[in-house]
Amino acid sequence: MMDKEMVMQWAKMLMSYKFALDEISTKLTILNEELQFIQHYNPIEHVKTRIKSPESIVEKLQRKGLEVSKENAALHIRDIAGVRVICSFTTDVYRVYEMIRRQGDVKVLEVKDYIKSPKPNGYQSMHLIIEIPIFLSERIEHVKVEIQLRTIAMDFWASLEHKIYYQFHEDMPESIREQLKETADMIGALDQRMLGLKEEVQRYSESTALPKASAMTLSPPAPVTLK
Repeated sequence: MMDKEMVMQWAKMLMSYKFALDEISTKLTILNEELQFIQHYNPIEHVKTRIKSPESIVEKLQRKGLEVSKENAALHIRDIAGVRVICSFTTDVYRVYEMIRRQGDVKVLEVKDYIKSPKPNGYQSMHLIIEIPIFLSERIEHVKVEIQLRTIAMDFWASLEHKIYYQFHEDMPESIREQLKETADMIGALDQRMLGLKEEVQRYSESTALPKASAMTLSPPAPVTLK
């Protein structure tokens, strides 16, 4: 159990993580709005953020067999601050990843692509650990943030799988594990089908737009009436 003074010390440390989440959220909003303005398309459906509680951080340090300290938390726990970015299509996931990677003040420390290589239970997502500078009044802190990029369908499956898993923990019946894996495969197939539909619609729009543009270009000028 943490006393009041210790909670206050941890809260002060966690303030930097809150600022890091603000920075990332702002970057994502700017990028999304820029694409909406220029290309009339926004790849990000919505963004969720969260910060681990001091109690949760202490529990994780103890599970790792580490001494409970703010220094160990900053060094060994990379997901104190987390951002979940929900995209429309799998192509949008990689597009957003590239946009984040190209930010000059963002350093990508680790990438785990569970979309190309799903976990054994079927889980799909892209996980990034990034480091971003936070400019405080007297110093600059470099803060680690975990970013999860996934589609709407992947997020739907992961959210429900999480609820089911915590009802069983390690004692989940094999039949339920198999059904969850089958459902994850269906989710993957659904994502691919929706992406195919999107690309077909795009090809159709481009093919119908070209004749109109050509007709406008090649049509003769209107006659001029002299008075």
